[in-house]
Amino acid sequence: MSDRSDRPIIILYADDDPEDRMLIQEAWEESRLANQLDFVEDGEELTDYLHRRGKFESLAGTPLPGMILLDLNMPRKDGREALREIKSDPALRHIPVVVLTTSKAEEDICRAYDLGVNSFIIKPVTFQSLVEVTLALSRYWFEIVELPPVKAAA
Repeated sequence: MSDRSDRPIIILYADDDPEDRMLIQEAWEESRLANQLDFVEDGEELTDYLHRRGKFESLAGTPLPGMILLDLNMPRKDGREALREIKSDPALRHIPVVVLTTSKAEEDICRAYDLGVNSFIIKPVTFQSLVEVTLALSRYWFEIVELPPVKAAA
């Protein structure tokens, strides 16, 4: 749940659906995860957050997220476009990106992996399943695997 220096890792969740954002927040709280959970509503906000532009300028110099949870189907800039930009940017490509979407399309799964996604998860249909997914994500990404150190944004 935290990195090796014992500072909680920030999780950034990009999803345009307010209900999905609320459910993730509630699942996080139910799971008692210590990680800070930040939200953006589309791919444009996601890249602005990561580059500390626009309404996210005040975050300059603060740590980048240690993980991005990404919905594929969003307005303005969808998750596929945002994923392509993140994984092609040397300052951002080290951040694990986990697609969390309703799409079960084989084309979406293959394309996401081609673009460099670290994991692809189909959104659970029940709240209890969502809690279990958040716990499994936390265990796997923050207790089992070794992640690169979290960098501060420029």
